Amino acid sequence: MISGTSHDGIDVAVVDFRLTGGLLEGRVGHTASTPYPAELRARLIEALPPARTTLAEVCELDTLIGQSFAAAAASAIALGGPVDLVVSHGQTVYHWVEGAHALGTLQIGQPAWIAERTGVPVLSDVRIRDITAGGHGAPLVSVLDGLLLGAHEGGAGALNLGGIANMTVVRGGELYAYDIGPANALIDAVVTSRALNPRGFDEGGRIAASGRVDAKLLDVLLDEPYYGLPAPKSTGKELFHLGYVEAALAQVGHEVTEADLVATLTELTVRTVADDVRAAEVGALVVSGGGCRNPVIMDGLRAALPGVDVAPSDDYGAPSDDKEAIAFALIGWLTAHGLPGTVPGGTGARAARVLGTLTPGAGPLALPAPVAEPPRSLVLTR
Repeated sequence: MISGTSHDGIDVAVVDFRLTGGLLEGRVGHTASTPYPAELRARLIEALPPARTTLAEVCELDTLIGQSFAAAAASAIALGGPVDLVVSHGQTVYHWVEGAHALGTLQIGQPAWIAERTGVPVLSDVRIRDITAGGHGAPLVSVLDGLLLGAHEGGAGALNLGGIANMTVVRGGELYAYDIGPANALIDAVVTSRALNPRGFDEGGRIAASGRVDAKLLDVLLDEPYYGLPAPKSTGKELFHLGYVEAALAQVGHEVTEADLVATLTELTVRTVADDVRAAEVGALVVSGGGCRNPVIMDGLRAALPGVDVAPSDDYGAPSDDKEAIAFALIGWLTAHGLPGTVPGGTGARAARVLGTLTPGAGPLALPAPVAEPPRSLVLTR
């Protein structure tokens, strides 16, 4: 289970894994997306950087989000059948990065609520161990990308377009991964703050399609030092938030209509992603996340990358809306079997690490026997 940087709700995937030789087979069963209650989402947005908040508010949000995750887990078990382990990514509220180094990260959504509600052990707090080993704790989906796309001839890029765009590049059994920059974060911030859509995002890319790209504003936005940092690197809404957009608008010196603003922020996503895909020299780009439902972004990427096969991750057995939840289910399986859930090239860590913290369920905590060798490839089916 995960609520990503769009902080709009909880994505859930029930996955049954079976290891045969070096092949891990994952059968994806029940999937769902549960929106946060409107009041909870509003409180969460108000507490996120660059806003100031209190420890009291953090405590209350930790409880309320934990209870929301518990309800989503109970529903998934009722509809998808019993499970051995619940993996809760929780909600990222702060990712501490200075320059090229991640120093800390905070995900809230108290896992004890899930364990108490379901009686099932819970794996949580999955990012921090990688950071203690010198990594960025992101993008953790790279472990799934490496297993899923490792055999792709000519190399492949796995692109996730959530609040932040991240990409895993897989070639010849090696991979590297990093956060590119904003995907939907800035678009959503503008749509929400200006009440352009009650759902808080540019549905179907209609607002962007009705506007024109403001060249001067785009130049200001592209002059962001983060884009010049070498991989591995990570970012989040600590940098890319509404105040960031307002500061860029102040530099432009002329009025920008709402439609033109959304069109320009959408083009920023297309431009930064396409530049990095070209630099990676891959033959295929496998796209997931909410941004792949935006035809302005997808058409823009296909136009900018004429020699690259741009396709949704659905074509590889990972439904684009559920891929991150599936990735955290995979991390749970790896941890339960004593295997690392990271690839050093994906996060920049010194070495791979077994991830997460375990909260017992209703009975004694019992893990399966450790697996000696990690899987070499992954096949997902429905």
